[in-house]
Amino acid sequence: MAFEAFPPLIAAQLHYLLNHSPDSIKIENVRSGNRFNPRILDRFTLVIPYCLDTIKWDVIYNSEYPAAPPDFIFGPDDEDFMPCSSSTVDSLLDKALSEWNNQDSTLLLVLIQGLRDQYVAYQRKRVGQVDDDRVKFEISTVITRKGIEMQMTSGADKPEEVKFAVPLVMDMSINKLLVGCPWKNEQKIYLQVVYPILRKYESAPSSPRLKLVSSSDLKALFSVEDVKLPPWMDGMCLAEYLPHLEETLERQILEAVSAIALRRSFVEALTLFLGRPLEADPTFCRKASFLAASGPFPFVVHFFFPTQFPKQQPALMLQSCQHLNQLSEPVKLNLLTDYPWSPRWEVGRMAERLCDFLTDEAVNFKKYCNEALLQH
Repeated sequence: MAFEAFPPLIAAQLHYLLNHSPDSIKIENVRSGNRFNPRILDRFTLVIPYCLDTIKWDVIYNSEYPAAPPDFIFGPDDEDFMPCSSSTVDSLLDKALSEWNNQDSTLLLVLIQGLRDQYVAYQRKRVGQVDDDRVKFEISTVITRKGIEMQMTSGADKPEEVKFAVPLVMDMSINKLLVGCPWKNEQKIYLQVVYPILRKYESAPSSPRLKLVSSSDLKALFSVEDVKLPPWMDGMCLAEYLPHLEETLERQILEAVSAIALRRSFVEALTLFLGRPLEADPTFCRKASFLAASGPFPFVVHFFFPTQFPKQQPALMLQSCQHLNQLSEPVKLNLLTDYPWSPRWEVGRMAERLCDFLTDEAVNFKKYCNEALLQH
């Protein structure tokens, strides 16, 4: 994001916040409140991750009085959130506000972190006041879990619900399992648990809605969307459910790591037929590209490996080295997945059968490219 239209001191604070916050904070709705020069920006909306969703806070500086700290406007559902009136104001937050120094680029981050910590406590208090015995019991069983977040949600067109974001604890670091791990932050998986609030006259509670959520980076190794959640039994509580889920996830993550070695051995088997790859993904082995030829016709074969390999076969894309389309781009085929494959074959046989298929498919691809050239 470009900061040129902000006054330099505000720009420095915003730049520091976006680059050093432990949360993936985003900025939107950038605007000006300057009466004399509306091209000078001094207010914006922060989109802050919270409880596996986001909250939006407006941050309002006054570019005409740059030494003053910013004001904040919280979301319409959080009218009761008044952190600065609390008797337990965080000391760092209190200090940042009372001793505001607009030349200290770190202070906006200190403010946002302090306010977010208080928001966690505010939502926990709101949830604790809910008149629902099941929710109160669930809070008592998981409250000691580090990093848990909860939120009351309601609206004119939807019932009241309590949402929990529970960080799952595993006896291993996902990052440390990977050789040459590219991730800066430790990868985490959360369980989102949503309880509808029951009224006293309503029937027995139904199972909560459950959903696994992870950072998008983790999808290169392991997709939580492919995980079949253990069933929620009648009368079960979160404290009983979580250990079994964590054990299931640990096992599947270890399988996903071992699948990298399988993909790598398959790529190595392909080199016996196609030579060294032009490029290959060294960490996750999710992609590899080889130069191939059918007589005098050269083409590139791109392999895309699913995390479920070898249960699911790789998708192939053929790309001509000689033919261009109307946009002056290399002619390509759509992804191919319909070819002989069995996950029970040895990797050498997988590679051999696939290359036999490519020998035949290359003839069709050359014909397709020539027809595309005539149309062009």
